[in-house]
Amino acid sequence: MTTDELAKISKALADPTRLQIYESIAANPNTYCGQIIDKHDLSPGTVSHHLKILMEARLIECRRDGQFIHNRAVPETMREYTQALARLARPGKLERDRK
Repeated sequence: MTTDELAKISKALADPTRLQIYESIAANPNTYCGQIIDKHDLSPGTVSHHLKILMEARLIECRRDGQFIHNRAVPETMREYTQALARLARPGKLERDRK
């Protein structure tokens, strides 16, 4: 994982609302947008914005099923992210990984 990818994921998870949305999706695969709106008392536009950022960071995937858009967490991304964070304790490791 590059430093840019690491930063993108960190920024995505830094927002408390977005982190709560990610936790909800990770706990309940195939969560659809209406459930997120109801659970977090957010507008559809706000939810859409947060989901877009989570998708761009590769933390979630979305798929359309008729009128519903289902969301699921991408565990591989979180696993790579936590491993990259662990490597931060070893100076220079992330830079070597980029090459």
